[in-house]
Amino acid sequence: MRVSLLGLVLVCAGALPAQDFSKDNLAPYLPSPQLVVEHMLDAARIKPGEMVYDLGSGDGRVVITAAQKYKANAVGIEISDILCKSTIKKVNSLGLGSQVTIVHDSALKVDLSPADVVTIYLLTSSNERLRPNLEKYLKPSARVVSLNFGVPGWKATRFETVHADRQTHTIYVYEMSSRYPDGKKKP
Repeated sequence: MRVSLLGLVLVCAGALPAQDFSKDNLAPYLPSPQLVVEHMLDAARIKPGEMVYDLGSGDGRVVITAAQKYKANAVGIEISDILCKSTIKKVNSLGLGSQVTIVHDSALKVDLSPADVVTIYLLTSSNERLRPNLEKYLKPSARVVSLNFGVPGWKATRFETVHADRQTHTIYVYEMSSRYPDGKKKP
């Protein structure tokens, strides 16, 4: 895993929370630019009332935006206790407590069956570890949106690029229906 000098400086300086490098931690905390978050959620084609899960939800910007902009219900799964607590405070201060839930747990251990959309910004190797859970739990109508790292073994139904903060980001969209051509999951 590569760690940038800037990332190391920010962690050491206290600008970012210290990283939990347990076996269930799938990626370092690196906030997505808000413009990229909005493009990810646009790419998911979220409808009001749908359930959005953000795996590795960090500071909650994906779930908060999903609730505010798309009138979706959202669940953030985050392994960092510090990030969970601060995000819960932010969600409550915005009056989104009835739409947004933050769960302190590993994305590898969560039942994703209620999800209509799953967003991830994890490493390719982490997406590979997560893939069996996505295939096990997600219904054929669900969509998975991954930032910058594809899901090995899956073919994106579409992708787009977004320029933000002097970087180019790739958004991969996977539709579970393409994984189940007959429209049904295999038992």
